[in-house]
Amino acid sequence: MRIGQSAEAVRVVVEEDLDQFAKVSGDYNPVHMDEAYARTTPFRGRIVHGALVASHISGVLGNQLPGPGAIFLALNMRFFQPVRIGDEVLTRVTVKDIDIKARRLVMDCVCTVEGKVAMQAEAEVMVRKRRRAPVE
Repeated sequence: MRIGQSAEAVRVVVEEDLDQFAKVSGDYNPVHMDEAYARTTPFRGRIVHGALVASHISGVLGNQLPGPGAIFLALNMRFFQPVRIGDEVLTRVTVKDIDIKARRLVMDCVCTVEGKVAMQAEAEVMVRKRRRAPVE
């Protein structure tokens, strides 16, 4: 692990993602679930749950960098534009700081749609100890 190291993933948000996220989270806000209602808002249509977008970060952290065994400790996020059904979301995480003693990383996280920042965040992650190779 080194400062500046990064990983990314791309996911297209589909209708079923919102349905399943609402079921799991209990968040049935009509701005996410009801097109007729959402058209009356400043967004002029349905938008994806912010926490669903943030979950894309969790996927990269847990599967790629730092990878399996990583534990999310904190996430400070800010949204700049909505994500909509059908959008392709590019999620990129980059190692910003390393605390070897505490086994913690600070990660810069950015979710973009068509090259525009939809959400930016800073995540703190605990990583597991590396296993030493057996001595032969």
